[in-house]
This record gives sequence, structure tokens and C-alpha cells, in this order.
Amino acid sequence: MRTDTLAASLTAVFGERLGAVTLALNEPTVIVDVAVLVETMRTLRDDPALRFETMIDLCGVDYSAYGGERRGIDDFASDATPPERIAHPHPGRFAVVYHLLSLTHNVRLRVRTFATDDDFPVLPSMIDVWPGANWYERETFDFYGIMFAGHPDLRRILLPDDWEGHPLRKDFPVEGYRDIPAIATRYTRSRP
Repeated sequence: MRTDTLAASLTAVFGERLGAVTLALNEPTVIVDVAVLVETMRTLRDDPALRFETMIDLCGVDYSAYGGERRGIDDFASDATPPERIAHPHPGRFAVVYHLLSLTHNVRLRVRTFATDDDFPVLPSMIDVWPGANWYERETFDFYGIMFAGHPDLRRILLPDDWEGHPLRKDFPVEGYRDIPAIATRYTRSRP
């Protein structure tokens, strides 16, 4: 299946509910409202015209400083590139991007959804649709603080349990919230 054929199939299945299909790096992208995310993902997986059987990846995104539009952040660029304001309005600060693969039709799709609350981002879990979403959702929670409603075991997966904050958020301080040497000595073994 080609990309233009996929766009036609998506329009035939979803109509106007899905919105525009855009291309980024020759891969189609759709933005789905969080209220219909689970239903849309099940349709993407189960509809014979689409058959996205595999979720390859999901990742969090913090759009707070995207395009230099965050309050208190000036536009900047290198000497070779003049500073230009890039207008990319997004409906929220935090998003999750799902990368789907249809083995049946040999095509990929990127699905993006935005959390409605910037202070406490919550999205529905996709574990019931693709069980492999388990660890990806835990990693996204660990690094971005995005909660996944319905996840059976949402806890840190890579950082220590007592880690403060979420290090991939744009507002996370570079030096962290605690003294690094104190943390490092606790997690290293002493040599004889």
C-alpha cells in the first residue's frame, strides 16, 4: 500500500473524524483527540482496510518550548541561520506519539494525541489494544510524568524509585533537584 492509498483508506474508514493526514519524512501522521483515542486505535488495528497489527513504539513529547513560543524563552539561532519565529500551535504541552506498522499492507502510520491537562497529563493506556505498550508507557511516565489511565503497573522503569521529577521535561533543571555526588555514592560499589 502506498501513502496516498493509506490516506484514502483512513478517510474511507474514519471520514472527517480523523482530520487531515500530513506527511513527515514520507510517513503519514494523524492527530487524534484523546476522547476517542482508544476507539480509534482499535479501529486502526482491527479494520481490514488498515490492519495496523503492531505498535512499534510510543514516545512522549514536551512541546512547551517548541518553536520558541514558551513564555520567557527568546528565539535564537546560530550565526549561520537568522532567528525566525516558527508558528506551531499545539493544543497542549504534552503529547504521546504512537508509531504503528501494518504488516498486512506494509505501511507505517504515526498517531499523535495531546493530554488535555498540562499540569497533570493523563492519557488512556493502550495495553488492551497492544500489550507491548506496557514498558513504553512506563518509560514515558518515568521521563515525562505522563500518566496512563488503566495501566496495570505504572511505576518507574529506568530511574531509581526515589528519583525526583521527570528529566525529559523542558523545565527539568540541568543539574537536577538533588546533589549528584550524594546520589552517585549510594548507587556505586566501593572497591576493596
